[in-house]
Parts: sequence; structure tokens; C-alpha cells
Amino acid sequence: MISERMTDWIEVQIRSSLDAGEVLGILGDPRVGGAWQDGDTIRLYWPATEWSPDRLDRIRDICRQLGENEDVVISVTPLPQQDWNRQWAESMKPLRIGRRLVIRPSWEAVTIAPHQIEIILDPKQAFGTGHHATTRLLLEWLEDVVQGGETVLDVGTGSGILAMVALRLGAALAVGIDQDPVAIDCAREAARVNGFGSELVLRCGELQDLDPSMSFRLVLANLDQRTLVDQAEKLAHHSSDRLLVSGLLSDQGEEVAVAFGNVGLYPGRQREQDGWLTMEFLRVPH
Repeated sequence: MISERMTDWIEVQIRSSLDAGEVLGILGDPRVGGAWQDGDTIRLYWPATEWSPDRLDRIRDICRQLGENEDVVISVTPLPQQDWNRQWAESMKPLRIGRRLVIRPSWEAVTIAPHQIEIILDPKQAFGTGHHATTRLLLEWLEDVVQGGETVLDVGTGSGILAMVALRLGAALAVGIDQDPVAIDCAREAARVNGFGSELVLRCGELQDLDPSMSFRLVLANLDQRTLVDQAEKLAHHSSDRLLVSGLLSDQGEEVAVAFGNVGLYPGRQREQDGWLTMEFLRVPH
């Protein structure tokens, strides 16, 4: 038993190829005080007063549910308050992505060149800071496909980073949806900090909650393989031109391509990074 008088926080590290956002979403624990991902390490934090062995059992169950074997490395470490503050402040440094994008936490000042785009994003309970390959791949691709004036739908928006970057690159309207109310709260706070207004719409809900008449020139979906396959028809319904999907392992593209082909979209280009795959789907010309 860890004495609560000696520590204020519990850090759980999961060394795995899993996506942190997916783990946190299934966990669904409002008592998580913070979370971030650094390569293949997921870090979750609980106040010491909220920690129990049951939570560790739950994390192991989720790892098994997502395909990890029994050997997945999970460590639990007590952190004094001062170490928690340092760890949290160091969890996200300024990140430069592609040719123009700079993502930084509010406490880290950086020099921005005239051609660069800055997004201020503090690590919170919503994932999508650009550190994970699934997000980086989409951010880099946005630099190439956003030409100006587009309408954008970001499904599973998390922190809202993809929608915000699309707007900074010249999109006219971005709608971000996520079924996690904590994610939407975090995204709305990030939108406020970055000065976005009515051009950025953030909604808590699912695809079926969107007006069926809404169509977007660019649809973004950073989701897992099963969700992409299950939601292929709805994603295609709202896509008038181009759909970019991420969250796939490198060997998972074929099933997703078949699913979108069955609903009228054909595969275009694809990009890989660190064992992760991002795919483009285009509307079949009439």
C-alpha cells in the first residue's frame, strides 16, 4: 500500500504499440488526472487518493481486449507533487511537423517564421498533440490537400488539433465531433486559447447525430480499424470529395479499402510512419 502522505500522484506507464486515445476512451475513467503518449509509451496519471489495484486490473483487461498479449509491460510509480509538476510540464515540448506546423504548450515560447502556423495545445485528457504517428501523418497530409475554402469534418476529433490546423491552412469551416464529452471540453478550451470562432464547430456525439444533408469536401477520421470498417457507409455519406483515415497498423489497409470500396470510395495514396498507415479515399466519379 502506497502512503498518501508520501505521494500525491500515481503514474502508470504502458509500453505498447497501442494508441493512447483508444486506451483512454475504453477506460472511460473521469478520475484520470492527465495522460500523454511518447512513442510507444502511454502515461496515465491518477491522484493517489483515487488509485486502487482494480484500476490496474482494468488496464490489463483493456490491453488484452485491444490485442496485446500477457507480456505487455505496465509499471506503476508514485510521484510526489513536485515530480508530477515537472513531469507534466515536460510532457510536451514544441513540435515542428511538416513544412509549416508548430505545435507548442502554452508555457513554451518559440520563434515562428512568417510562413509557419502555430497551434497552442496543452496536454490534457484528450489525445491528439501531434506526437503520435497517426496524428502526425494526417497533419503532414493536410499541408498538401488544404488549398483554401474547404469544409472539413473531423471524426473523433480528440483535442481538435486536426480541425484547427485545417482552418489555419485555409479551410473555411471545420466541424469536429467526438463521443467523449471530456475530449470536447478540452477541444473547446484549445479553440478558445487559439482564437477560433464560429468557423470551428465542436460537438459531442456520433456520426449518426450529424444532419444527413451535411457534406464536406474533406473528411478526417483518426480511428481504429474496426470503427473505420463499421462506420464506412456513414463516413462516405458525408464525404463529397476526399476522405483521409488514420489509426491503422501497416497491415490493416486491405480490409478498410474493401469496406470503403463497397460504399463508393476508391483508394488513392497512402503513407506510413513507425508502423502506422494513413490512407486516402476519393469519391468515384459519376
